[in-house]
Order: sequence, then structure tokens, then C-alpha cells
Amino acid sequence: MISGVRGPIHAKYPGIVLIDLHGLIIRVLTSQTTVDDLGEVGDHAELYTHLRVREDDITLYGFSTPEELQLFELLTSVTGVGPRVALNILSSARPEEVHRVIESEDIAALSRVPGIGKKTASRIILELRGKLPAPAGAQAPALAAADAEAMEALMALGYTAPEARDALARIERHEGQTVEERVYAALQTLARH
Repeated sequence: MISGVRGPIHAKYPGIVLIDLHGLIIRVLTSQTTVDDLGEVGDHAELYTHLRVREDDITLYGFSTPEELQLFELLTSVTGVGPRVALNILSSARPEEVHRVIESEDIAALSRVPGIGKKTASRIILELRGKLPAPAGAQAPALAAADAEAMEALMALGYTAPEARDALARIERHEGQTVEERVYAALQTLARH
């Protein structure tokens, strides 16, 4: 499997980069974000790649960061989301923003991406929410074990992950507080808003 390509940029087009590998020109499909991040023709480029082999096609997808590659692979694992739709998502926003949209369950923002309707946006959020790794450089506050359990309990009661997280962030904390006490305090906070 090809995990990366490195060499001078031979040409750049919307969603496509041609890389010169010592005389062998490799066509790499990519997001517009990666195309914009790369230098000019002749500049050295390094892409993290995903090779997709089908009965009648072999396609190489490449990205400027391992985070974008990982997000591409997660998106294409969702039922009904192929490489073209995943590239549209990654072309519309940086991985950190896509992560934020999925975690905040922003169906409207996701369904504005070409090729994605509300049904597909909902499926992406359902299948990937809570499964995405934290974006590089983002320091997400670590949930205490009691907070993680409280969040699960709130979600079981029908609250979304962002609602549960926000409610838990607003409650008063004290030493020895049980999961049940945190859930109760979060429910009181949710009732007030």
C-alpha cells in the first residue's frame, strides 16, 4: 500500500495534484484545502495518501496532514459517503471545523456541502459523533470519569452531546460529587435554559 508520496509538484488543478516521482507523474486526488496549502509548481510536496482499488479503477487520494487523511477515511466509512462527497466536505472546511460541525451536530452546515442532503448529513453525524479524534493542536478538556458517565446518562435521556457537555461545564463541582449528583445538577441547568 502507498502511504505517502514526496516530490516536486508537476501541476495543480482544482482537487488534483500531479507529483513528479523521479520522472513518473502520479495523479493524486485531494481536497481543495490541500491544493491551497501546497506550494507552486516545482515546489517540493509531501502528501499522506490513501490508495483505493476497485475492479475498474485505482485511485490515489492525498492530503497535506495525517489528520485530514484520517478524517477522509472516517468519512468514507459512513454508509452512502463515497470519496467524492468526502472530498467535498474536506474542501469546504479545515479538519478542525469539520470536526466541530460533526460534534456540535450542525446538520444545516453539513448539508450545505455539495452532494450532501439532510439525510446524509444526519447519517454522518450519527455514525461519527463521539468517534472523531481531537484535531491536532486542539486541547479538548479531558472529561473526568464521572463527567463521562454523566454525559452518557444525559444522552440516554435524549440530550445531544453538545447540550450534555455544556450543561456539565456549567455545574458547580465539589469533592466527592457522585455521578448521580452531577446528572441532577446538569438537569437543573438544562431546565433553566
